[in-house]
Amino acid sequence: MSLNATLKFLGAAERVTGSCYHIRLGKRNILLDCGMTQGESQIHDWQRFRFKFRPENIDVVILSHVHIDHSGLLPLLVAKGFSGKILCTKATKTLLPVLLKDSVFLYLKDLEWQNKRLARGGKPTLKPVMSAQDVDRVVELSEGYAYEQRVNPFPELELVFSDAGHVLGSAIVQLWLKRGQAMRHVVFSGDLGNPDTVLMRDPTPIKQADVVLMEGTYGDRNHKTVEDTLHELTLALDDAHASGGNVFIPAFALGRTQEILYYLGVLYHTGRLKQRLVFLDSPMASAITEVYNKSFMSLNKDDTRIMTEHHAENLAEFLPILRVTETVEESMAINRIAQGAIIIAGSGMCNGGRIVHHLKNNLWKSQNHIVFVGFQARGTLGRRLVDGEKNIRLFGQQMVVNAQIHTLGGFSAHAGQRELLAWARQIAGQPTFYLIHGERHALEALQTALADIDIHADIPVLGDRVDL
Repeated sequence: MSLNATLKFLGAAERVTGSCYHIRLGKRNILLDCGMTQGESQIHDWQRFRFKFRPENIDVVILSHVHIDHSGLLPLLVAKGFSGKILCTKATKTLLPVLLKDSVFLYLKDLEWQNKRLARGGKPTLKPVMSAQDVDRVVELSEGYAYEQRVNPFPELELVFSDAGHVLGSAIVQLWLKRGQAMRHVVFSGDLGNPDTVLMRDPTPIKQADVVLMEGTYGDRNHKTVEDTLHELTLALDDAHASGGNVFIPAFALGRTQEILYYLGVLYHTGRLKQRLVFLDSPMASAITEVYNKSFMSLNKDDTRIMTEHHAENLAEFLPILRVTETVEESMAINRIAQGAIIIAGSGMCNGGRIVHHLKNNLWKSQNHIVFVGFQARGTLGRRLVDGEKNIRLFGQQMVVNAQIHTLGGFSAHAGQRELLAWARQIAGQPTFYLIHGERHALEALQTALADIDIHADIPVLGDRVDL
């Protein structure tokens, strides 16, 4: 009997964001992730977005982790008629309302601002495509499971989440698709973690598979060692101290922020941190850090040992000079501090959030330093700054870039090429590999490296459909 199953690539094909893959299994419809494509105009993207399927026909969404480029379209999916189950890990279920409420709140605020501009120009205003109530509905539909727990959403499907080691709750998704005697073992890597990343465990080895969807964000390079990267961070902080300025770190609220707080704590306790104030200027990152603190016992014991040696049971205790800002007024007050501060704020790619306001006030000052600690996707302000643009437009105003820009790739929570190859090599059964979640040049480099170890991999383009 034929399995009668197909896989369609609806997002994160030849690009890093917008993770979404549609599996049709007989009459069943399964989504792997439902993420946003991150770029310059989120309002424009939201308003014009159209799903390539009927949301009401989707039976189940299986979520690898909570990052917005993997989960951000869930409120819109619900608003357009989805009412099935959303399956994820327990930690992802806990984090889901935090990230999605923030994302929808920012969308509605930006839409309000956009509508004021349209009204002043005598143009029709835009209706919101989703609401905060849609986030509540997403949470109601979500079910959280432990790692390695076997789940049967319906008779034709068996599911296991394995630890991906990327961020809290991140998972490698293992699916067993069944029809009669026919069965296929499909593995979706999600975002594979960098083993050098602190706090997270290493990605789970997968013993066997028939089909593998593997991310390749950093398929074209290996990361520097943690020691080298921490040294680079220390030098950047020292430069900022010497030039009499502040340090601004655009950081993803989930994962990267907690890692940077940990490393700043290490520098503080070893006497290498010259700045005397660290601001966490992100209510969402603050809420997520609280979840990390409550999950202390499940984090990597080798990394948390130094915290317990300094009698710290959470990241705030480990970094006593940390100040958490909640209100807009507190955030604005930071800009009155001329020097000696480190400001961590979102969004990580500078395509929204409080970091953009800090850049508006500080990007043109040569004594300031901007430290990028994560991947910057094409089309984002962060990518333009990393690529060296010297004139940008912010809030309708042209601005010169005089601040010093630092890019520290070694802090990435994604596996580098070396780790991706090692993970793929362990999978028996001669599976078919599809490389996703990476820009074309990175995926081609990974494809070549896999071929060198006798693993053939295809690079699907957006909209490709394959028979499973």
